[in-house]
Amino acid sequence: MLRRQCVVAGLCAAVLGGCADVSMQPYQRPEAPMKTAWTERQEAAVSPTATVTLDWWREFRDPYLDSLITRSIQNNLDLRILAARIQVASSQIGEVRASALPTLDAGAGASFEKSTGRKFSKDFNLGTQVNWEIDVWGKAQRGVQAQTAQYRATEADWRAGYLNLVAGVATTYFQILQLDQQIEQQKRTLEKSREILVTYEAMHRSGLLPNTRVLQQRAEINRLSNDALELARGRELAGNALATLLGVPAGEFRVPVGFLQEKVQLPPVPAGLPAELLKRRPDVVAAEFRVLEGYNMVGQAKLAQLPSISLTGRGGTSSFALTDLLKSFTFGILPSINIPIFDPGVKARIKTTEAQTKVVEEEYRRTVIGALEEVENALVNLDAHKKQRVELQQQIDNLQVVAAQIRAQVKEGVVSQLEVFETERSLLGAQLALLANHQQILSDTVTLYKALGGGWPPVEVAAASGASGITEAANQNEK
Repeated sequence: MLRRQCVVAGLCAAVLGGCADVSMQPYQRPEAPMKTAWTERQEAAVSPTATVTLDWWREFRDPYLDSLITRSIQNNLDLRILAARIQVASSQIGEVRASALPTLDAGAGASFEKSTGRKFSKDFNLGTQVNWEIDVWGKAQRGVQAQTAQYRATEADWRAGYLNLVAGVATTYFQILQLDQQIEQQKRTLEKSREILVTYEAMHRSGLLPNTRVLQQRAEINRLSNDALELARGRELAGNALATLLGVPAGEFRVPVGFLQEKVQLPPVPAGLPAELLKRRPDVVAAEFRVLEGYNMVGQAKLAQLPSISLTGRGGTSSFALTDLLKSFTFGILPSINIPIFDPGVKARIKTTEAQTKVVEEEYRRTVIGALEEVENALVNLDAHKKQRVELQQQIDNLQVVAAQIRAQVKEGVVSQLEVFETERSLLGAQLALLANHQQILSDTVTLYKALGGGWPPVEVAAASGASGITEAANQNEK
């Protein structure tokens, strides 16, 4: 009899299921504007041999930078939060999978009653109930696939956060070293300006120079002193920002004084093709996994139109005496079918999930477009700053020749010492500009490494069919 009921229920479900549209096209990556190659630039051509490695920052050849990045990966709080979110998403996969398993409830009870004129009565009972909604159509499995895609997106978010952290530590460190070198050169400029002031004051006392030139030089020293204070302030703020990236309270960490041009080398431009961004850049990968999640959510919503079949089993015993409780049992099995195709909420859910999927598809396209812009901008900046570096170096070379000739002319009495001061001050200004250019090229290179995906291995989103496990790097960070 029970078997016949199950067969009838199954046949009814099949007939009613044939009335619902549950068809789904195979998943495909959303179409997005793409280019086949980066714009060729003379000074920022992508190297055909240099490839982006996962520890790309070692190309700068600075062991202290390596130690800072290692420390930040271990202690940065934002990265820890992202790692914790991976754990949450992983647990949610198990939660969704558990919803398709049978549930067992068990209970025991006793009642005692005494009424006037009646004997004291006792009643003991023990019962269990098993509920199971059979996943005939794979609706629960679709939910698992959707949650798995969300988990993989969260993994990619961690990788993107990792990449942003490493880039932030590197650029902030470069800024600190640049400020150290600027502060040192500012001191030299102030010394030269004070020497000029002493000369101006002597010439004024001799009646060879008006007092206005002396006042102008004093004002220049005031300006340079103010600039020195501003550089020191900027150095402190950059140090605080780096401390936060390292997970250290601001003010409790300080980078030793160092000079950027001496400590950090300019690495070659890394390689990478536009099409590789879709598989390597963590933010693009995360955006596509969210599209895959939406795709599976639509599939699950469509399957919800189909009838659901449930089995409920009950069993138990009762007795007036506790010793007789286990002598007799009653049990029963009740199959049931639920037909939600007539529920307007089911149709509305399909439209909602389809609309949400459209949103994440457009967000994916926006992410791709933004990634292409970041790479192109990094190449433009790198090309321009490298060309400027050539001009600045030539300017310095010319000023050095002029300074040497003027010093020789001073010995011969042809020109005054003032011309030497002015030439050396111009030379210091050009050297500061070259220092700033060096820092810009380093930052451009970091931005390019980051924009190209930072050396993360390619990910095939379409081939993702299950949880991959938390990334090893994320596990290390959590530890």
